[in-house]
Amino acid sequence: MKLHSTSTLLALALCASAVSTTSSAQTASATGSAVSRNASSGTTAPAKSSGAAMPASASAASDNAEFTQCLARLRPLAIKDGVSAATFDTYTRDLQPDLTILPLLDAQPEFKTPIWDYLASLVDDERVADGQRAMRDWQAELKRAETEFGVDPYTVTAVWGVESNFGRILGGRPLLRSLSTLSCMGRRQSYFRGEFFATLKIIQQEHVGVERLNGSWAGAFGQTQFMPSTYLRLAVDFDGDGRRDLVDSVPDALGSTANFLKRAGWKSDLPWGFEVRLPKGMDTSGTGRRNKQPVSAWAAKGVTRVDGSALPGGEMQLGLLLPAGPSGPAFLVTRNFDALYSYNAAESYALAIAHLSDRLRGKGPFVTAWPTDDPGLSRAQRRELQTLLNARGLDIGQPDGVIGTRTRQALQSVQREAGLTPDGRAGMKSLQWLRANTTAPVAAPAK
Repeated sequence: MKLHSTSTLLALALCASAVSTTSSAQTASATGSAVSRNASSGTTAPAKSSGAAMPASASAASDNAEFTQCLARLRPLAIKDGVSAATFDTYTRDLQPDLTILPLLDAQPEFKTPIWDYLASLVDDERVADGQRAMRDWQAELKRAETEFGVDPYTVTAVWGVESNFGRILGGRPLLRSLSTLSCMGRRQSYFRGEFFATLKIIQQEHVGVERLNGSWAGAFGQTQFMPSTYLRLAVDFDGDGRRDLVDSVPDALGSTANFLKRAGWKSDLPWGFEVRLPKGMDTSGTGRRNKQPVSAWAAKGVTRVDGSALPGGEMQLGLLLPAGPSGPAFLVTRNFDALYSYNAAESYALAIAHLSDRLRGKGPFVTAWPTDDPGLSRAQRRELQTLLNARGLDIGQPDGVIGTRTRQALQSVQREAGLTPDGRAGMKSLQWLRANTTAPVAAPAK
């Protein structure tokens, strides 16, 4: 069962899709302060949404009326599911739908963004350095999570980094408004009703206050972005204060993430996998993470580690992952990769977690290049690109590494001038052209 149904806030922010109606978190800068031991969560409570804007048209009035009728139909179902009548009435009385989230149902970056762009934005030197600092700050909690749940600190920290940039981006959409809207409109209403009811139960149990229950458009919340139903099943009180608070308690978030991965089948004696080299002309049909074979079978086919050394011994079961086809990087992956996949069902997402965990261990980037002549950009490179766009008089606002509508429109103008495809994509070709043709107050090119 897919426990997380939403793409990460961080990926949405850094790999902005063509959809322009993004939440405040999805357009926020990722350059704030990470959560440290000597500070609170490093976040401030988002402005509370009143949800009470007057309808702008007869259509909006009709939507509001239908939404109110839908909530009335949901009331007995919620009560049957364990939500008290008082809780339902108190927290739905002033709700109005948020129609801006409906287009986002089909805007997940894990599936729409080239994998080299996706990984370049999520796994870069900046995030590795931030993650290593976070591991030092929370060393005791991470070690205790490893002892109790069998998941290493590198992997737990990698999830934290990819999901919220170590607590910097938690999401700004009120969960009740988003999930009630998705319970009554759009596709997958039945699924989102379960998440809506779960949110009401979280409030009823007084683990997290309603004013702190803000997150992604699809309802994921907290330091490691749990869906509400996942929270009810798997969140743990890891700091011993009697509450399971994934928003303001880093220990609770880290312990809960380790518990999630353990329950998803993580084995402490296995790696997630490793990069490999395929023999020339190898038949790659029938590959995939699900089609696992003993390591000896892959060795017999001529597969080696990426440096040419032999595969490990034993009968470890491994699947061959080719995220960009046989001409790109290749990986043999274990059941631990499947556990990462269960957190958010996209192979590119699981690979980002896996790669960041390796980088936190001190390992380097992938050896095999992605099959593109226009690689993706790190966050530092994206900020440099935005600085250069501003220097050309194309006002895109404060450089923050987030490729939003204004940056894409400015890029399209530059790409036309440069003779590049005017798609608004922030790639290395556009950055190199800007470097060569723009004078800007930048100290040095970003690596």
